[in-house]
Amino acid sequence: MTPPLLEVENLSVHFTGRRSWFGAAPPPVRAVDDVSFTLAPREILGLVGESGSGKTTLARAILRLIPASMGCVRFEGRALQGLSQRALRPVRRRMQVVFQDPYASLNPRMTAGENVAEGLRLHGVGERRARAEMVALLLEQLGLPAEAAARYPHEFSGGQRQRIGIARALAVQPSLIVADEPVSALDMSIQAQILNLLLDQQERRGLGLLFIGHDLSVIRHFCDRVMVLYLGRIVEIGPTEAVFADPRHPYSRALIDAAPAVHPGRRRTRAALAGEPPSPSAAPVGCAFQTRCAHAVAACSAAPPQLRRVAPDHFTACLRDDLPPPSVL
Repeated sequence: MTPPLLEVENLSVHFTGRRSWFGAAPPPVRAVDDVSFTLAPREILGLVGESGSGKTTLARAILRLIPASMGCVRFEGRALQGLSQRALRPVRRRMQVVFQDPYASLNPRMTAGENVAEGLRLHGVGERRARAEMVALLLEQLGLPAEAAARYPHEFSGGQRQRIGIARALAVQPSLIVADEPVSALDMSIQAQILNLLLDQQERRGLGLLFIGHDLSVIRHFCDRVMVLYLGRIVEIGPTEAVFADPRHPYSRALIDAAPAVHPGRRRTRAALAGEPPSPSAAPVGCAFQTRCAHAVAACSAAPPQLRRVAPDHFTACLRDDLPPPSVL
């Protein structure tokens, strides 16, 4: 079997609040709690969940942009925890990120060409003229004219800026790209262009892609597998079509039911979520979703449920096997 490109084992990110003068230290915020998964070479793994579920924090901890409280991340077989910044630099060339906001992710004082070439310069790839030629070729591949390299970010539209951000990530020839909601800040007419561009480059270069999103129709079309996160924990993971056709966790079903119907003419029962997610610093004992789940039983409050296999490569963190069948999608 081909070894995984990315392995995440029991990763947790807890933020500790500052102690007040007259009180005890507040409980830690468990932004990510005991997350484990793998990503294969050339695979696209979608990561979904409500705002505040820990998606971006998980991505930043994988990239070592923020420290993890515990757990291990292995990239191309090498453990990243404990590496010094100097030892981490060549690894960073192989794992890149496309940020959500194309208006904030580019340096406004640098031209588009300088933004794209910055990674090449930092990693000592080629001479100045060779880097300029590489940047011009890459911009053309992503649908921008070569003369765009001399223009500044404020001279481009949002979709064009995101193309520049993608070019910057691809310039150093990575094997993994983390795309943190790369189309959520763009108009609907531009989103499909950027998604098709990402998919084309992923297939052409053989990239592994961790795709964070909240639009389930995009996730279903774009990803090989999907991972559902709730309050910092994985509640379901499996092949995309299997999860959408037969979601086995009540939270996954609620997310899918909340999305617009693929066939609006079909009627279906929508499982509306009640209430708000609990605070990550005051999560209930046991299943974190029990306070909003219509199917919760006494056992749900005993201990956090572990992922269990319900079908080939399909896992859920729900104790119950007797849930009613999902609604028509």
